[in-house]
Amino acid sequence: MSRIGKQPVEAPKGVEIKLNGQTVEAKGPKGLRTFTVPNEVSVSLDDGAIIVKPADDSKRARQMWGMSRTQVANCMKGVSDGFMKKLEITGVGYRAAVQGKVLKLSLGYSHDVDFKIPDGIEVKTPKPTEIEVSGIDQQLVGQVAANIREWRKPEPYKGKGIRYADEYIFRKEGKKK
Repeated sequence: MSRIGKQPVEAPKGVEIKLNGQTVEAKGPKGLRTFTVPNEVSVSLDDGAIIVKPADDSKRARQMWGMSRTQVANCMKGVSDGFMKKLEITGVGYRAAVQGKVLKLSLGYSHDVDFKIPDGIEVKTPKPTEIEVSGIDQQLVGQVAANIREWRKPEPYKGKGIRYADEYIFRKEGKKK
């Protein structure tokens, strides 16, 4: 039995929920998100809360149960609060700047890296060595942050590169003479 799936998804203040067949639509101050629940799972609206249950006792239905409930909850959180990932840049001369819909990264290459910011994502650089990626879609925010980090992953000797703000880099000792 899914422990997560058993809990109903309460709508936060200011979020409007609509149920259209298998599609859950959440509208809030940050925008609109929809999620289509798989056919193996049944979804119902009861007193302002979404209740997700498996349609039968198959293994696939039980697998989809908790995942569907979490996706619906993420839709609610996304339109009310949004999601954010913070990245830090470490290294001499490494910096970032936002120009329109392009993130310019200077990462020690012979050229600057131009990263196009996708629709629905907002990127800010409060300092030249900090990047904040935010939006209403948790998956898209995480993917964009991972794509930015991919340009220069942190290396284990000096720790230079782009890392998540809460990431610990295991440091190695250099060569000994």
